[in-house]
Amino acid sequence: MREISQASFFSVPLEILEEIFLNLPPYQVVHVCRLVCHHWKEVSDSESLWRERCRRERYRLRDASKTPEDWRLFYFLCKKRRNLLKNPRGEHKMKNWQILENGGDNWKIEEVMVPHPNEAVQKNFVTSYGMCKKSQLIDLAMEGYSPLFMDHFQPDIRISDWYAPRWDCGSKYVIHVELLNQKKRAVKTFAPETVYFEQWNDQKWNQMTYAFQNYGPGVRYIRFTHGGQDTQFWAGWYGIRVTDSCVEICPALDT
Repeated sequence: MREISQASFFSVPLEILEEIFLNLPPYQVVHVCRLVCHHWKEVSDSESLWRERCRRERYRLRDASKTPEDWRLFYFLCKKRRNLLKNPRGEHKMKNWQILENGGDNWKIEEVMVPHPNEAVQKNFVTSYGMCKKSQLIDLAMEGYSPLFMDHFQPDIRISDWYAPRWDCGSKYVIHVELLNQKKRAVKTFAPETVYFEQWNDQKWNQMTYAFQNYGPGVRYIRFTHGGQDTQFWAGWYGIRVTDSCVEICPALDT
């Protein structure tokens, strides 16, 4: 059998090589194929390759009029995008949450009183007549976001939280989110003013959202804390309700 020279093997037309790469695992393209030769590196880094991967896997911006500056970064951010908070809807009781304050009759899990905008949400955490707060600490490296990646790209970090009062009792809601360095000291903080609800309100669901951007190098952890209480000190569980909390790393144009 005639031997194929290394030169002829590596000189596959770009369009054919791109199609081959599109059928390989994306991490193999970046960590293996890209290092083979200049020809393969050119295809591995090409905008067309990653734009086509996004099209095939249906990763797209909410605003179709915008275009990512870096299609490869956009692809990997979309592929890894997920809620980094565990048990955000109380489906596993208080698992994964650290209770910081457990006032009144303590935290409780209940069925939602009014339908949530997301029909999949059927349970919520309920506060009592004393302050109730709970927290989660997210280790970014453990979640697959390396220090080098976080420092170099500083991707947007999107926060979302849903909260609702009871119609027959006043209540208040608090949220505090910190980006922390290796020593768990705050680099950036999101701490809006306390939200108050009067008695006899419409008890509808409200969403708190925020995006950390351009926060600088050094972010290694995210601490998410929220809670509240009722403001009329009624025994039982008449305080604010929280559910479907979310922390995600996402493309800059999609926050």
